[in-house]
Amino acid sequence: MHAPDALRAQQFELAAHLRDPVLNPAPPAIEERRLAVYRELFFNSIRDLLSGNFPVIRRLFGEERWSLLVRDFYREYRCQTPLFPEIAREFIRYLDDIELPPDAPWLRELAHYEWVELALDISEGDPLALACDPFGDLLEGAPQPSPLAWALAYAWPVHRLSEDYRPMAAPAEPTFLLVQRDDEGRVRFNQITALVFRLLQRLDEAPEISGREQLFALAWEAGAPDPQAFVVEGAAMLEQLRQARVLIGTRA
Repeated sequence: MHAPDALRAQQFELAAHLRDPVLNPAPPAIEERRLAVYRELFFNSIRDLLSGNFPVIRRLFGEERWSLLVRDFYREYRCQTPLFPEIAREFIRYLDDIELPPDAPWLRELAHYEWVELALDISEGDPLALACDPFGDLLEGAPQPSPLAWALAYAWPVHRLSEDYRPMAAPAEPTFLLVQRDDEGRVRFNQITALVFRLLQRLDEAPEISGREQLFALAWEAGAPDPQAFVVEGAAMLEQLRQARVLIGTRA
């Protein structure tokens, strides 16, 4: 075997051992003391990173169970990126592929909720880069959502989960949240109504439609008895969203 091929084979052998030392023996001629240092260093790096990204899951699971979950991710899942900021997203993909623990049916949604804070914190979305009129008529023009304001829907009340609140059945009504990064770079979550969520969802689905058309369509969806009155109230809602920087104007 050529030297580069031999080195590559040894690297794969070492990586397999570091992932799962129980099933994969260590490469020969490497001192066990050194291997122990590497095993601990690599795993602890991943566990500490994910602990910072998912503090609520860690707290709800407890240290031992959390470490076992991270160990399974570390051993079984093959990440598609070498970038540390993307490891949390890989962890969510891992959770999508496993069977949820019977006592944590909310685990996937809670992980997504916690990941969103990191995702928005490092998002390169720039409201100033969008061609829009900040003072445009939100009824006659097409409202432009901020790329730093995301509307989210969950079956579970993820923002309320705690040591004292771990529901085993999802409530009848979903939870709608708005996550937003402000001008100081702080990420904040606020609960919103189903109506506001659907409006923001429609603005993404049909970005070229005017605010008036969006509200009439929303009135039809909601079965509003007086669409004209609905549009009047909706216009005030659009303006409130602009004042909150959820909307940044109208599309130019």
